[in-house]
Amino acid sequence: MTESLNFIEHIIEEDLANGFHKEKLRFRFPPEPNGYLHIGHAASICLNFGLGEKYNAPVNLRFDDTNPSKEEQEYVDAIKRDIAWLGFSWANECYASDYFQQLHDWAVQLIKEDKAYVDQQTSEQIAAQKGTPTTVGTASPYRNRPSSESLDLFERMKNGEFAAGSYVLRAKIDMSSPNMHMRDPILYRIINAHHHRTGNKWCIYPMYDWAHGESDYIEQVSHSLCTLEFKAHRELYDWYIDQIYDSKLLRPKQREFARRNLSYTVMSKRKLLELVQNKVVAGWDDPRMPTISGLRRRGYTPTSIRKFSDLAGIAKRDNVTDVSLLEFCIREDLNKTATRVMAVLNPVKLVITNYPEGKVEFLEMENNPEQPDSGTHEVPFSRELYIEREDFKEDGGKNFFRLSLGNEVRLKSAYFIKAESVVKDEAGTILEIHCTYDPESRSGSGSEASQRKVKGTLHWVSIAHAIKAVVREYDRLFLEEAPDSHEEKNFMEFMNPNSLNSINEAYLEPFLANATLDEKYQFQRLGYFTLDLDSSDGKLVFNKTVGLKDTWAKQNTETPAQNQPKPQTSVQAQSQRSALNEIQQIGKKLTNLSGEKLETAMNSIREFAEDVTYDELEPLFGTASKKTGTRIGVLLSVGVLLKNGQVKNQAISDFIESCKNDENEILKVEAEKLG
Repeated sequence: MTESLNFIEHIIEEDLANGFHKEKLRFRFPPEPNGYLHIGHAASICLNFGLGEKYNAPVNLRFDDTNPSKEEQEYVDAIKRDIAWLGFSWANECYASDYFQQLHDWAVQLIKEDKAYVDQQTSEQIAAQKGTPTTVGTASPYRNRPSSESLDLFERMKNGEFAAGSYVLRAKIDMSSPNMHMRDPILYRIINAHHHRTGNKWCIYPMYDWAHGESDYIEQVSHSLCTLEFKAHRELYDWYIDQIYDSKLLRPKQREFARRNLSYTVMSKRKLLELVQNKVVAGWDDPRMPTISGLRRRGYTPTSIRKFSDLAGIAKRDNVTDVSLLEFCIREDLNKTATRVMAVLNPVKLVITNYPEGKVEFLEMENNPEQPDSGTHEVPFSRELYIEREDFKEDGGKNFFRLSLGNEVRLKSAYFIKAESVVKDEAGTILEIHCTYDPESRSGSGSEASQRKVKGTLHWVSIAHAIKAVVREYDRLFLEEAPDSHEEKNFMEFMNPNSLNSINEAYLEPFLANATLDEKYQFQRLGYFTLDLDSSDGKLVFNKTVGLKDTWAKQNTETPAQNQPKPQTSVQAQSQRSALNEIQQIGKKLTNLSGEKLETAMNSIREFAEDVTYDELEPLFGTASKKTGTRIGVLLSVGVLLKNGQVKNQAISDFIESCKNDENEILKVEAEKLG
């Protein structure tokens, strides 16, 4: 069977076929230590370290620690812990700060070669004179400052003589470049903050673009894999390396892949930090968070996350993966590995009136039917039990397959019981259910009575032996599929008020008194659970990882049902929003963007337009003129279709003409390009 390769692997295989030496392959995972890693980062982790495993090549863990005002040692430690937990090992632990002196020396070299200069404009002035994607920039009044003067100012910047924001060092490239990242980008800025590794040694810090590519070069990384927003930065990445490149050394190659976005959550570290700082969640490792630490605490396994990354795939265009795919992966894993136990979360007392008082039997329960060698454990059975309150109705009717008066059910691994009567309080709430049992029907006995067919099987715990615990049930953190996609609303407005349900008096079988943090459990008929870090002697706390089946899709009919998707199906196609939908979402934000962010957004639209057909696009030609952003998105998409061979029909010509007559400058310029 031929191995299926993702497009990154195809690039590497092509390089090897063209003579690149396999022993020179080297990769890196380069997180910024300004927050905890989340499920989106897992895609990059699994990609880079997976390539290292596939090609037996080293993978560096490099912290891009170039902004001390946002970075902390806590984040460094958490990142290392998460990667190791996922099962990956790095060849070298590196830091951009390891290279601060070399980066500084190269910057000095650029100044001496008149390829960099010190600018003292404000950030607003610099942004304004950079121009727009459709108009060229204007040169800084300091662009032709003598090199000797820039060298002196840069040295004084380094020595801490100036306030933050008063001076920056800019590369001298091309203010008329169609790529705005090439319009004299900033190399260094002043930050007067303590660095978690270098202390107060430096007052100037390199920008990401300068530090990242040069760090790749220093480490001799062969393939620098970045997310799509850095595609427009690739030209700058190459220009920077050109300035210091030694032909005797390996030259890194930057290539881009799509971010991993997950429905019903946010993936921005800034927004996740906002949730933490506002105490909306209990911390970075809150089990509702999409962080790897949060998923681990909730009960997710490394196997499930790596499987999820494999199924979701490596894409060329940004997409949203449905969270139900992640839940499918953890269900599939825990079904094979979790120990089966019994717990009652909403108890009602059940009394077996014909069972001898004081008698206790120890029944044998299989630990995991999926693993024949997993063994068994004993469960005490007695006259008084707890069952789930919702498992009983006085009159259940013909479609109720649990316990009701006059009907018979099986108690899991125990006996058949029949409900005879109930005891209620003054308000009519059922306090006790009185039953009789068939002593000949014990499960596994092989007796004729034990072979009878009944409608339902209930889980239970013996009241005298039960241990009390706190059980936390979790739901999606947001009610909206894409909570941060609305221009006019804050993502916080879509918080799910019922994302946490804490049950303070759940009752568990005594086997769980010895539960460990590493062990995973299936509470029979309820779902998969794991012990929480908050547990202590005499106080057990369990987190619900996931239910036994996907119930969200049934409750929310607008969400595509993905109940138990099979790995062989096109799960990626099932879990992504359409390209046209992505274009519309980006278009809504366009009029609020400027400069490089606007250019990046427009490039993203062009990427998605590769997957849009004329028939999908044509109905949007009549979009109202006030929806400028959407019209820009449609026009950019039309340009891609025409470039790919679409015939310019009358409808297209009329739409282009209407854009030429629009008041928006971007629409005019882009329409003129299309003739």
